[in-house]
Amino acid sequence: MRVVVDEVRTLWFDDGTPVRAASGIAPLGEGWLVAQDDATSAAWRRAGSVTPVRVLPPVEGHDTFAEAAGTKHLKPDLEVACPAEVDGEPAVLLLGSGSSPRRMRGVLVRFEDGRPVARAADLDPLYARVVTVLGLPPDQLNLEGGSRSGGTVRWYQRGNLAAGVASASVEVPLADLVAAVLGRTAPASVPVARPRRYELGEVDGVGLAVTDAVALPDGRELLSAAAEDTPNAVDDGPVVATALALVDGEDVLAVARIPEVGGRVHKVEGLALRDVRGGEAHLLAVVDADDAGAPSVELELRAVLD
Repeated sequence: MRVVVDEVRTLWFDDGTPVRAASGIAPLGEGWLVAQDDATSAAWRRAGSVTPVRVLPPVEGHDTFAEAAGTKHLKPDLEVACPAEVDGEPAVLLLGSGSSPRRMRGVLVRFEDGRPVARAADLDPLYARVVTVLGLPPDQLNLEGGSRSGGTVRWYQRGNLAAGVASASVEVPLADLVAAVLGRTAPASVPVARPRRYELGEVDGVGLAVTDAVALPDGRELLSAAAEDTPNAVDDGPVVATALALVDGEDVLAVARIPEVGGRVHKVEGLALRDVRGGEAHLLAVVDADDAGAPSVELELRAVLD
C-alpha cells in the first residue's frame, strides 16, 4: 500500500476565525461536518463556505478551551464523527473520547427545517461498559475513532505503547447508539461486543496508535494512526509520524506512512471515505495541530491498495 497526498488546504470559518483542533469528519448534506475537539461547535464545510454548528452548550461559560487558558480540562473532546440516520433521515453522530468524565457525551446532528441542529446526551454507563469489555484501566480510556459498516459502528481505542495499552476496538449497534443519544433507550443497555486489538508497529521507538477509521466496501478497514510520544490518554506530545493501516479483522495487512507536507508531520485525527475506484481509496483527512491559534488542515489522500 502507498499513500499519496493530492491536496492540502487550511480550514477557516467564513468570519475569518480558524477551524480548531479538527478531530473527525463525516458527510452532512451537501458538505462535510468537521468536529473540533476543543470547542462546543463543529464546522460545516460546503463549497466556498465554512459555518459553525453548535453541538453542545457552553461549559462553565466557555465555548473554546485551551491549555494556555487553563480550560483544557473542560473541553468536550468530541473525537468521532460517523454517518448515521435518525428516523430514516441522514445525520452525523459525534462521540467524546471518554478520557475524562466530562468527555463521555454523544451528539446527533441532523436537519430540521433545512438547517443542522444538535441533540446531546451523557453516555457515562456506555463508556463504562467499553472499559469493561476492553479490560482497560479507566484512566487509559481514549476512544478516538469510529467506522461504520452497515448497522454497526466499530469504536476505536487509541493505544499508548508507553503505557502498555494496545490500540483496540469494540462493536456497537448504530441504532442503539442513536437511540441512547435521543433518550429512547438507556445508555447502559447499548450492547458492546467483539473486542479486537491491533499491532501497528512503531516509528523511532514511538508506537503507532489508532486515531480514526473508515470501512471499505469489501469489508476491510483503513485506520489512521499517529506515533505520538505521550505518557497518557490526555497529554499531547511530539508526533514523529502518521500512517494509514489496512486491516481485515484483527489482521494488519499493510502500514504506509502519510508523507510529510512542507517538512511537517500532519497529525491526522479524522478520516472519511469519498470513494474507491481503480484500486485506490480516495479519502478526506483532517489534522489537529495541537495549537489553538492555528487553523486545522484538510488533506485529500489516496491509498493505493496494492
